[in-house]
Amino acid sequence: MTELHGKRAIITGAGGGIGRAAACRFARAGARVLAVDRDAGGLRDTAAEAAAEGSGGALITLAADAGDETDVRGFVARCVAEFGGVDVLFANAGIAGSLGPLSDQTVALWQEVLRVNLIGPFLAAREAAPHMRAAGGGSIIFTASVAGIGANAGPIPYSASKAGLISLAQTLANEFYGTGIRVNAICPGLIETGITRPLFDEARARGKLGKIGQLNPLARAGEAHEIAALALFLASDAASYVNGQAIAADGGLTSTLPFTPGRRWF
Repeated sequence: MTELHGKRAIITGAGGGIGRAAACRFARAGARVLAVDRDAGGLRDTAAEAAAEGSGGALITLAADAGDETDVRGFVARCVAEFGGVDVLFANAGIAGSLGPLSDQTVALWQEVLRVNLIGPFLAAREAAPHMRAAGGGSIIFTASVAGIGANAGPIPYSASKAGLISLAQTLANEFYGTGIRVNAICPGLIETGITRPLFDEARARGKLGKIGQLNPLARAGEAHEIAALALFLASDAASYVNGQAIAADGGLTSTLPFTPGRRWF
């Protein structure tokens, strides 16, 4: 697989979940990947998995905070120093925040969720864009969520941050008019990642793992590699005319109205 042969990619949140799956998939497809995460141990596991799978490209790691301006500048500079530029940015890092009611939420909580989930991707896009312009184009991909499309799919601050990320993808696609830089957002449904693992663990403990995902037409949860495959497409030249889109990968969840499987309207 050489869909990304020679492309230089940054992936944040690459210490596990979707980010790890994407880092390994991109490397197998021939990209030179800088995998970024706050979790140095998770990055070591990502590097080990990529090495075990083999690749047509390369993967290096850097421990950094994807929501910190100095760290963002640092990891973009590292990609340029190591690989000579940036062709792909997959701003995937995110946190959930609180599941509590609005009355229990604080300004500090909201600021932290927005810092990581929305300001971080803005900073990464701002820093990577000049290098993409110099190369004649590039692909910026955000991990948003179905929670950014409609209600009841995530905590309040998380959902608001992901809705903002969808808007950021749309507005930046137009900001980069005529540059060849494409910007898109992926909106995953329920995937087992570090954020959602407590939900999956609880379902396992209660013997109800099979019920996760029952509200979508595929009647199952998604897997990280399925989101990584969509990111690979958006990063590749095969998606050369896909721009400014929020693409749901959710088993069909957002295609439906609320319902109970096997029940009529009444």
